[in-house]
Amino acid sequence: MSKIPLIVVVGPTASGKTALAIDIANYGGGEIVSADSMQIYKYMDIGSAKPTAEEMSQAVHHLIGFLEPDDEFSVADYTELAHKTIADITSRGKIAVMAGGTGLYINSVVNDVTFGEIDTDYELREKLQKTAEEKGSEYLLEMLAEFDKESAERLHPNNVRRIIRAIEFYKTTGKPISKHQEETKRVESRYNPLMICIDWDRDVLYDRINRRVDIMIKSGLLEEVKGLMDMGYTKELNSMKGIGYKEIMDYYDGKMSLEDAVELIKQSSRRYAKRQLTWFRRDDRIHYVSSKNPFEESKKLIDEFLK
Repeated sequence: MSKIPLIVVVGPTASGKTALAIDIANYGGGEIVSADSMQIYKYMDIGSAKPTAEEMSQAVHHLIGFLEPDDEFSVADYTELAHKTIADITSRGKIAVMAGGTGLYINSVVNDVTFGEIDTDYELREKLQKTAEEKGSEYLLEMLAEFDKESAERLHPNNVRRIIRAIEFYKTTGKPISKHQEETKRVESRYNPLMICIDWDRDVLYDRINRRVDIMIKSGLLEEVKGLMDMGYTKELNSMKGIGYKEIMDYYDGKMSLEDAVELIKQSSRRYAKRQLTWFRRDDRIHYVSSKNPFEESKKLIDEFLK
């Protein structure tokens, strides 16, 4: 069976993935499949850096803004939807251009990871959730590290749901979820991917992040968060734990000044970018293109890829 060609634009936050993906989609006759774990939610446009209305009009985008902020959604759910979306795009004679910075989403699709069905242990899940509330997520990460060090090092403390899922997977199957993911990588993927990342100097990237946060504030991030709070969404939700949302919620709750909240968003965004870079550097399939002229360099790679 011939493999499905898939162009994948990856990279850290504020690296210019959206603009490059649009250029590539228009050049190659493609449609964009978002791979961003925050852009999947409705009403969360500014803080998640969704493509603007103008950008959305320049190319067809999929898997953006289709979930309520309190909907349950897993990486397995995303992977299933992405496979169906890519299949649909390909069936119409177009090429799918996956673009985003959520490494787990991207790897799960590109590597064709299969997610084993296991029974949900609701009692254990509730107990772990209570432990996280009482002792903090770092305590759960330490617990996870005892039998799955790789997952514990990879998961962010804010991602309590995935930490709990990794512990639950081990307790239910007796196998670390990282080992399960590694085993599924050995299954040959249905895709032939061309993976592209814009290569930025670290200091320049951090400056771009800082400036983008300032733009988000000016563009109405405070009003966006207030609107979500008025709709009844709370910071206990996974969606509201995203960078930019939890800090502004803390500001509204009187836990910090606006100045401190903005600075914390910048700091958290820079740290997130560092983790993203570390994640993507592990993948030797990725081609790095210059930040000075990313599209021109990408065109050469695409021409060779689509021969």
